[in-house]
Amino acid sequence: MDEPAVIAAAQRGDVNAYNQLVIAYQQLAYNVAYRVLGDAERAMDATQDAFLKGYRAIDTFRGGSFKAWILRITTNACYDLLRSAKRRHTSSIDDLVEDEEHSCILEDDQESPEAYVQRQDLNDVIQAALATLPEEQRTVVILSDIQGLDYAEIAESTMVSLGTVKSRLSRARAKMRNYLLAHKELLPDALRLYGD
Repeated sequence: MDEPAVIAAAQRGDVNAYNQLVIAYQQLAYNVAYRVLGDAERAMDATQDAFLKGYRAIDTFRGGSFKAWILRITTNACYDLLRSAKRRHTSSIDDLVEDEEHSCILEDDQESPEAYVQRQDLNDVIQAALATLPEEQRTVVILSDIQGLDYAEIAESTMVSLGTVKSRLSRARAKMRNYLLAHKELLPDALRLYGD
């Protein structure tokens, strides 16, 4: 995909061009939203909301990394959902009947049942560790360590300086390490941390 040409076409109102951008970045945006929110349904809502906001604001995109731009919109959509959840706490009826053992997003036909259970256990403990972090630290650790963005991309997508990204990431990693050491019994046997 010639991304600059596709973005220019989307800015001229070409819906199909914007759909190409959605297809290219929807999984990444969903993954970030899922890690920030810790809930598949709300992550889907935030991702959809982010791409709708992105479509409405595409004419304000002035170049640079589209990935960082759409991830900034995605994380802001997540923060909006978190703030609204704090104002009124509700439970979805779907959450009450959902089968906890099945997630089509995480399925892998090549995976053994034991590997699946260990991956689920690891996912749960990482998600619990992420939930202990302040929002700003959680965002940078997700963008860096889970999604693989470099410091410059994280700085652009969070609209903070490079130094702030590095310090937030350092503090977040230290807190997560301490959490994992304090809760090592929750980790799969092969990944348990011992000693220093």
